[in-house]
Amino acid sequence: MKNILLIAGLLFGLQFSSPQEETAFQEGEWFKFEMSYSNFLKAGNATLEVKESTFNGKPVFHIVGKGWTTGAIKWFFKVKDRYESYIDMETGMPYKFIRKINEGGHIKDIEIDFNHEKQEAFVEDKKRKTKKTIATEQDVQDMVSAFYYLRNNYDTESIKEGEIVKLNMFFDEENYNFKLKFLGRETIDTEFGRIKTLKFRPYVMAGRVFKEQESLTLWVSADKNKIPLKIKADLAVGSLQANLEAFKGLKHSFQIQFD
Repeated sequence: MKNILLIAGLLFGLQFSSPQEETAFQEGEWFKFEMSYSNFLKAGNATLEVKESTFNGKPVFHIVGKGWTTGAIKWFFKVKDRYESYIDMETGMPYKFIRKINEGGHIKDIEIDFNHEKQEAFVEDKKRKTKKTIATEQDVQDMVSAFYYLRNNYDTESIKEGEIVKLNMFFDEENYNFKLKFLGRETIDTEFGRIKTLKFRPYVMAGRVFKEQESLTLWVSADKNKIPLKIKADLAVGSLQANLEAFKGLKHSFQIQFD
């Protein structure tokens, strides 16, 4: 449960559309997910919301993600996480990323400002009271903005099974090469009916949290919205599953199969 919103963050972002087309999302889009541990114990909830704002005088999408434990788990391991990203509306590049979490007493309060011209990230750790500037890779994304960037720049119409997409990501104080593999198309049963989906596998770091690099599997709707519907994660101890429970503010119609 320690990285509940980090896992959810991967789920949130896998919403792709073809390049050169209109965006797959808009202001007011909102998702709510229910998470369960080892397929039977309710673990928590997470939400993701798209807002419009300005940052240093420039129009941006302000993405806010929240995660928290519920039920019996919160009595012995309480989680309260908040992630924010300010994304340029035209380029899809992040200006600022905020990570404020409390996971069973493990607290982080980090703000990152990106300078894409200099390829630098100014990282302020408010808990440790430290500030530092770190070199970044070209066209770097944060954990949240990365997926919204892919949402509007990755062609899923011609995607082939086994295809891998790579992206430069910066998280906390480290550069990370994010990789995502397309596993194929599948129709699944959901809370809303049978939905045609695109199935993906993001590669993660094996170790304390995930059992192995291929521990995550994600399903997103195969329509213009590319709604994140389900995630399964094999953890070092047990497993975690997240399912979309509610949504609103979609830009495009939501396609449900009735056959």
